Amino acid sequence: MNKILQLFREDYVINLLREQVLPLYPEYKEVSQVEIKPYKKMVWTNTYHVVIGYNVGFKNQADEIDHVFIVCSAHSNEERKNVFAVLKYLWQKEFNGEIFDVPRPLFYSADFNGTFYEGIRGENLMYYIKNKDFSEIENMVLLSAKLFSRLHKLPVNEEANFNPINSRIKTVIPGSEVIIAEMTYRFEGKFYEDFKKVYSKLIEKEEKIFSQPDFKPCLIHGDAHTENLINTGTGRLGLIDFTDFCLGDFARDLGTFMQQLEYKILARHDNDVVYAKKMSKLFLHEYLNERSLTLTSDLNERIRLYYDWTAVRTVVYLFLKHDSDPAKAELLLNKVKQDLAIK
Repeated sequence: MNKILQLFREDYVINLLREQVLPLYPEYKEVSQVEIKPYKKMVWTNTYHVVIGYNVGFKNQADEIDHVFIVCSAHSNEERKNVFAVLKYLWQKEFNGEIFDVPRPLFYSADFNGTFYEGIRGENLMYYIKNKDFSEIENMVLLSAKLFSRLHKLPVNEEANFNPINSRIKTVIPGSEVIIAEMTYRFEGKFYEDFKKVYSKLIEKEEKIFSQPDFKPCLIHGDAHTENLINTGTGRLGLIDFTDFCLGDFARDLGTFMQQLEYKILARHDNDVVYAKKMSKLFLHEYLNERSLTLTSDLNERIRLYYDWTAVRTVVYLFLKHDSDPAKAELLLNKVKQDLAIK
């Protein structure tokens, strides 16, 4: 039996939380119950990738039950200890506070290669896009700009480089070679040249950025999209999923967020290009204002680089998902090729 399945058993989880988590909550005297909700349950013979939610009932001194939402993110082959380190760092820097929320780190399990943290509750930005709640979309876009601005201004040192392999396009997992090989196999080489040229151009552009003498990397989220930003209350915004958190070019978070924001709005709002661009521009304007930056041609080119890179990742997803959509994927791929001047 795969050992990760223990984390789906109530009796095992209660004992684990009594040992590892209860001491972190001195106001409680017992873990009385656990409701288990799998968000991601990919379990094979010996490997796994899971995200599990636990609605934990803690008994206080008056024998009343309070509920705390705890999440475990575990992967058999990919690093998860870095997630615990990131959350711990952000809490130490008091990033979680006045208007922003990030999960509270609880403990890391080497046995499961999993991080346990107190989750944050609320609907993500994608929820409001789906429901065409224009007022809330705008509020969250503005708060997102403020959040990424504050994140990018955090102090930087080697100790804070939580995921070095994720810092560059050429090294980020799964990597261009793996993607090209899978695409070549799946589509019998049809898109081989396209992907080779696209990735070559993207990597070349980023390497030039990192080689500039005045370039200074900063802490970035690394996966800035609409499902990782959570409405946690009026005037508050939460950020989740820190697997890709690393030192990199802050333009990466901007380009990634803008591409995903536009793409999701276009998909859910009847291809409303005007509104999608309006929200994207609103985000960028607020971010630049928060950091007192000017949109120079250099910065604009860097943002566009990561915009195109994120579009390529979307293309790969559309091609390779179980209910693939090659027509939509090829259309988006052609837009990227045009943007990168690839024939």
